[in-house]
Amino acid sequence: MNPAPALTPGPSPLREEGGEMNMPFELLRTENLLKGRAFAIRRDTLKTPDGRETKFDIIEHGGSVIIVPLDEEGNLLFVRQYRHAAGQDLLELPAGTLDEGERPEVCAAREIREETGFAAGKLEKLGEFYLAPGYSTEFMVVYLATELTHDPLEADADEFISLERIPVEQAFTLAERGEMPDAKSLAALLLAKRYL
Repeated sequence: MNPAPALTPGPSPLREEGGEMNMPFELLRTENLLKGRAFAIRRDTLKTPDGRETKFDIIEHGGSVIIVPLDEEGNLLFVRQYRHAAGQDLLELPAGTLDEGERPEVCAAREIREETGFAAGKLEKLGEFYLAPGYSTEFMVVYLATELTHDPLEADADEFISLERIPVEQAFTLAERGEMPDAKSLAALLLAKRYL
């Protein structure tokens, strides 16, 4: 469900504010560097609009979801888990990577059960965004989950997660104070704000 187009050599237009095509980059070649469990890395060589060549290392990712679970008491369900790249436990909204060919809403329904132990009676798509478009194709879809019922799935073997229920107002306070340094959770909260 990643809208990033497959790259083939040739011109690639950029858009200006008004939507008109301008200043094309041209893909000259692509080199596959690594194929990992969750993503691949490629190096693209491009010709810039002024004729120079430049290289971009790109993480190819199949897409992901993030869920904003809201219980009947007005709490949001967060997870706290160790993030090795950050070197610390982070407070995050539940999220996960799409399996190959999986629809985002199916992934969201699975991930909320795996990470929180609750199923969503209702999933509502709130928006979508590129997580880090400077170097990654990862495209994330945001869902609001309500009508929660206890219905756990077994968590992934490498995930050690604790569940935290946080009142909506307190969650926004934590975000504003910098106590939730997770970009996807901050973006999802922003998209969900008018629904909470």
